[in-house]
Amino acid sequence: MFEALRNAFKLPDLRRRLFYTLLILVIYRMAANIPAPGVDRTALSMFFESATAAGPFIGLLDLLSGGAVSSFSVLAAGVYPYVTASLVIQLILPIFPKLEQRIQDEGEEGQRKMNQWTFYVTVPLALLQAYGQAQLFRFATIGSASILPNFGWGAGQLLPTLALLITMMAGTMFAVWLGELITEQGIGNGLSLIIFGGIVSRVPANLRNIWESDKFVGVIIFLVLTTLTMLVIVFVQNGERRVKVQYGKRVRGMKVYGGGSSYIPLKINTAGMIPLIFAQSILAFPAVIAQFFVNSTNPGVKSAAQWALEFFGGGNKNPWYAVVYFLAVVGFTYFYTFVMIEQQKLAENLQKQGGFIPGVRPGRRTDDFIQGIYQRITLVGALFLGAVAVLPYIVGAFMNSNQMLIQSSGLLIVVGTVMDTMRQLEAQLLMRNYEGFLR
Repeated sequence: MFEALRNAFKLPDLRRRLFYTLLILVIYRMAANIPAPGVDRTALSMFFESATAAGPFIGLLDLLSGGAVSSFSVLAAGVYPYVTASLVIQLILPIFPKLEQRIQDEGEEGQRKMNQWTFYVTVPLALLQAYGQAQLFRFATIGSASILPNFGWGAGQLLPTLALLITMMAGTMFAVWLGELITEQGIGNGLSLIIFGGIVSRVPANLRNIWESDKFVGVIIFLVLTTLTMLVIVFVQNGERRVKVQYGKRVRGMKVYGGGSSYIPLKINTAGMIPLIFAQSILAFPAVIAQFFVNSTNPGVKSAAQWALEFFGGGNKNPWYAVVYFLAVVGFTYFYTFVMIEQQKLAENLQKQGGFIPGVRPGRRTDDFIQGIYQRITLVGALFLGAVAVLPYIVGAFMNSNQMLIQSSGLLIVVGTVMDTMRQLEAQLLMRNYEGFLR
């Protein structure tokens, strides 16, 4: 691997791409430390130092923003609105089959249109995300100190509120633009690398926290645990079930075309980390709503709001929340996997190409056969994602600290980003007859 890296730096074009990627990441990390207007830094610091501050939803936002939420910078909204917009476009397209078919037929031009639609949807979502996030921190007070003292629509608050929302929306678009620059002129997927950089940058602080709570033995245990988890993630992410496919021969004039056999690689974990995002967002929603009613004068409403805030607020010591979280991840894994299967239309495309699975009739029978395989192998992927999701809760039951070196969602991003970047580097090296990373 190090030999291949040295060869990569010997190539002027590849070296330029690597340094360009590094430069963009440095620019993003610098921008992530520029404070947003109207934020009380002292109250914000006290909030994140409190025991129940970083609930699952805030933790998710902080993860996708690369740590910008904990400092409430101009990039506090991160790339989460863009990720949400991409998911919305992917889920809406199957509702309009003609539009979906048209996008597929247009190829690269259709993909360009989808990207434009994603950007258009990102802008209002970024504003909505900024407002919701500001509201969340507005009600998250520590004592008498308010994190956003001038946020609201009252007298004298309009201009500070608009300034904060527009700044955060612009920060999201700036982060997405930086990611696109990396994708086009650097190495790897830009958005993934931006999130990756934010996750890795927090490892030293996490190490310090573990050292303070569990000392040297705790650091060693967490290092070993993180390494083993990454190895398992690599193993599962590369796992696939290969379904043999036979192609019939076609005779045109005096020539014979086609024939031979191949296989369809069915991934064990098709959904990636999307189920974790879905589960965290849905389970955090009751806590977000409860914050509006926690100071209610009605005793029943106040009690229910406090219970919801305590249960869904993300206390890693709560075993029942871990059980609900695990089941939610498993359920969303199945949901998103079969949404992806419907979009791929494997049986239909296979029939168009003149291929068939030996022993299975083309058409509906092939579709049922593939879905049956997915139902079995997705169980492994779903249980794996569920186990990764609740790993901090399991660790918290035995250690003083339940803070992992890298969050469970972050581990999937880190491993996936590294593997994708290595493959792209390998492709560049193989084009120039160098030995690659993956053998």
